[in-house]
Amino acid sequence: MSTRALRRLKGKQRGQEALDLGDLTLGDTPEEQAEAEEEQLDTANVSPSNKKSDGRKAKKSKAQKNFSNIYELIGSTDIEGEKISADEEAEKPNRNKTSDPAKNDNRDTDKLDQKHEEESAKPPGDRVKKKKKKKKTKVTSEDGQEAAADDNIDLLLENLEQSNGLNLQNDDSGVSDRRPVLHVEHRNLNSETELKRYFGARAVLGDQRPRQRNRQFHRSTWMTSPKDSWPRFSRPGISMTLLETKDGVHYFTFEHSREYQQVQFKFLDAVESMDPNNIVALLQLNPYHIDSLLQLSDVCRIQEDQEMARDLIERALYSFECAFHPLFSLTSGTSRLDYLRPENRAFYLALYKHMMFLEKRGCPRTALEYCKLILSLDPDSDPLCMLLLIDFLALRSREYQSVLQLYQDWEEHRNLSQLPNFAFSTALCHFHLSQQENMDPEESHKQRHKADQLLQIALIMFPAVLMPLLDLCTVQPDAAVTSHSFFGPNSQIRQLPALAELTGLYVGRTCTLWREAAVMLWLEEMVKEVLRRVDAKDPVVEDCQNKRKQRYQSAPRNIHRHVLLSEIKEATSTLPLEVTTQPVMGFDPLPPLDSVISYTRPERPRVGASNESTLSLFFRSLLPNFNIQDPPRQEDDMEVARAGQELNQEVNRLMVAMRDMLANIRFQEPPREDNPYRDDDEWD
Repeated sequence: MSTRALRRLKGKQRGQEALDLGDLTLGDTPEEQAEAEEEQLDTANVSPSNKKSDGRKAKKSKAQKNFSNIYELIGSTDIEGEKISADEEAEKPNRNKTSDPAKNDNRDTDKLDQKHEEESAKPPGDRVKKKKKKKKTKVTSEDGQEAAADDNIDLLLENLEQSNGLNLQNDDSGVSDRRPVLHVEHRNLNSETELKRYFGARAVLGDQRPRQRNRQFHRSTWMTSPKDSWPRFSRPGISMTLLETKDGVHYFTFEHSREYQQVQFKFLDAVESMDPNNIVALLQLNPYHIDSLLQLSDVCRIQEDQEMARDLIERALYSFECAFHPLFSLTSGTSRLDYLRPENRAFYLALYKHMMFLEKRGCPRTALEYCKLILSLDPDSDPLCMLLLIDFLALRSREYQSVLQLYQDWEEHRNLSQLPNFAFSTALCHFHLSQQENMDPEESHKQRHKADQLLQIALIMFPAVLMPLLDLCTVQPDAAVTSHSFFGPNSQIRQLPALAELTGLYVGRTCTLWREAAVMLWLEEMVKEVLRRVDAKDPVVEDCQNKRKQRYQSAPRNIHRHVLLSEIKEATSTLPLEVTTQPVMGFDPLPPLDSVISYTRPERPRVGASNESTLSLFFRSLLPNFNIQDPPRQEDDMEVARAGQELNQEVNRLMVAMRDMLANIRFQEPPREDNPYRDDDEWD
């Protein structure tokens, strides 16, 4: 404790004095009486020019008179500094007029006598502590609401996001009192927020709290938290530029500096060498090179080093976030990145890989937030086809209303009902809502009826989903189902390749959601109802069959890219040959055919010609300067003719030498055996 604080403490103890009853008056408070006396003196004896200075002195003397403790004086200044509402000022005189002065005087004298007796019996130190405690509680009670509103940073951020956010809905279906479909919250981008909700802050941050004192300084980021084990961060050469602003939407792009481009060329050479050690060596010199981090993360994941793979992806996201433009926002929904530019693709892939690590880690709510973030960067073209994944993450995090809201708002212009995942997921959302205990019975019945209708339509539209789904759920279907032509093997054989790709992706990803006993019983009832409608020649069955034949002729390139990134074997086995026969790089899988190239890789000089004939390679071994594929040099005609003559002479000499060598070859006959009856046992 400093000497100044000690002096204050001593002065506080010396200033403790017992209250004198003679100083106390009844009726109004001491402050009001002091103000009245000061006003009378001012009007009688003081000129108007000195009213302000005397008023200040009066307030100062009043404070000194009423407070014998300096800490009470400090607390009172905070209270006096607060603004009093006009309603409270208007109520004060009315209260004084309506109250009975005689009753108030009697009550005040009784309370003051009792208080004086209690305080005189206690030592001075206890009275001071009691006064301080009362003053603290008074201040906190008056300012509780304001302090809570100021300290709640998450609430302020949420209000800011709601005011500046872009509603990515249709104009017809937009409702002002609900959040946008792709609403992203900053706090949900951190996986620790979800882990704290599951296990508590003590379990999540128990080991990290003591280390926070000695940690290094890092830039504050939303997506990842920098670790002390990471290399020291330096600008890798990535920057973000604002291209244009149109209708309130900002279009950005990442750019690579000259130095970063040289590192990118070295990375491509390392990839072509097919040796991961070359990528490791490159990362040692450039620890925040994005494509190297993505490629090495795939190598670590294949080697089952999940922790290192996740750490490399987080390092890449941290490098990206440090390069953000000041106007780029993760949550507003007004920031766009074009996937056609190779510089932007790495950011998409880093977000996707980080999202999948979060889902496997058991944080589906955080993964859902990243899925909405990726979709908001380019909702029109959806380069990674996040619409095939967002419903699964919402169901896992039990965000049923968000799936229904997205389906309702985007069905008109995106035809989400033609995707198997949304056809089944919307029905599953209505079913789970009907099973909630706090729902009204009538509303629950409506939700269940809606779920039944949607699931029947989904089974009629996509009958090839049922049998693989039951197989992955380890459920033996009924004989009436397997023998029926609608759900039997013919439904799998007659399925178009594009539709088989979508159904295989949905079944392989969401089979765990259908393993619940209640869900499986509900599915069994709906399958029987669908078979009844098929046997009754329902026109809906024929209509859905015609739609399947007209649509799903070929899948777009973004669906193939999503299947490759998902690595679900039920879907990858259905990919067409034009996708499986070409090489797929982890840092840029299936790039767009109409890419926007900002810089090109220089051509490497070819050390050796791989398509040379055997004779030319033989000549090269004899004559190191001989190269049949070298372009003609700019020489004089005489020099060219002389070189040709020398080459012909060398070739002729070589041919003569080879002819002589072949002519002088003599084959020696093997010796005859004189004893044909020799025993074979004589030889070892």
